[in-house]
Amino acid sequence: MADKTIILGYMRVSSRDQNEDRQRIALKEMGVLEANIYVDKQSGKDFERKQYKRMLRRLKPGMVLYIKSIDRLGRNYQELMEQWRIITKEKGADIVVIDMPILDTRREKNLLGTFISDLVLTLLSYVSENERVCIKQRQAEGIAAAKAKGVKFGRPEKPLPDNFSEYCEMCREGKISVLKASKECGMPESTFRQKMKKALETDEQ
Repeated sequence: MADKTIILGYMRVSSRDQNEDRQRIALKEMGVLEANIYVDKQSGKDFERKQYKRMLRRLKPGMVLYIKSIDRLGRNYQELMEQWRIITKEKGADIVVIDMPILDTRREKNLLGTFISDLVLTLLSYVSENERVCIKQRQAEGIAAAKAKGVKFGRPEKPLPDNFSEYCEMCREGKISVLKASKECGMPESTFRQKMKKALETDEQ
């Protein structure tokens, strides 16, 4: 690579991600200067990312963009392929995926080299998205199985106040309004109505 070639680096980490240092070290080992590293700290569900857009505006023909792994660009198959096209075709820049040396558009600037690179990218993108879909499906199946066994999800219900039954009965007999009863029990009116309905249905069974 010529000395005058400008190289940029892009990193994406979630707010809880612990691999920021590993990505930064990998980029610097490739010769990317700290000032040329763009970092977004958010999920990869879309490409509405401030630093990514800044990097894209700066990217010019002949520049090289380094990323540690292909999923740093995103994990949505169609969007990832579109960004790859924009960077390599519209911007005329090269991409180097550090963890996957075959995805280096600087290599073999011929029809076969381009075909192999595009084919590998397509396969990796498909496998990545398919894995995400499978993970979600397994999670949904696991939750459904747990619910079938009586496992409850979400926050545990707060215990009813000690005076709930008393005011619930008073409401049923028309001695007090639901609004007044809910205030006396320290509950939102809608919650009191829901709990009272459930309690009365239970008593009738």
